[in-house]
Amino acid sequence: MSTSDQPTETELRAAYEAEMKRLRVEQVLLESVVSLVNLGMRRSGLAPGTEEERDHEQVYLAIESVRALIPLVEQVLPEQAAPIRDAVSQLQLAFVKIGGRAPAPPGESAGSDSPAGDAAGPAAPPPPAPDPAKPGEPGPAQRSGRLWIPGQ
Repeated sequence: MSTSDQPTETELRAAYEAEMKRLRVEQVLLESVVSLVNLGMRRSGLAPGTEEERDHEQVYLAIESVRALIPLVEQVLPEQAAPIRDAVSQLQLAFVKIGGRAPAPPGESAGSDSPAGDAAGPAAPPPPAPDPAKPGEPGPAQRSGRLWIPGQ
């Protein structure tokens, strides 16, 4: 290090290069997922002192981001998948607790509680009934991949 106790640009660059050689993508993936969960929990505003930080959209985005990354975590860090699923479950519960709702799909009225039509047009016909599940087989929600089930 230089005599002024401040690293030179060359020293900083060498330290950065050494860190990049050591760092693994799996580490960054795990750190990113943990950061998203922690930030999402903070944005729920449920922890003392974070009430003013409440932001439903940020919590929703954190949940969906982590859910999108879980398959990668399961693939490269399977021992970390269960704790992450538990953390996402807690974040989902926090989201519900603060009254969060998933954004309405495009074309739907955000203020409408009913999926039926509104004054602008007739209601769409109901979707066909799904095939009934046979005993021992997953139901339609599980088959869709959108239902989170602990341990799976």
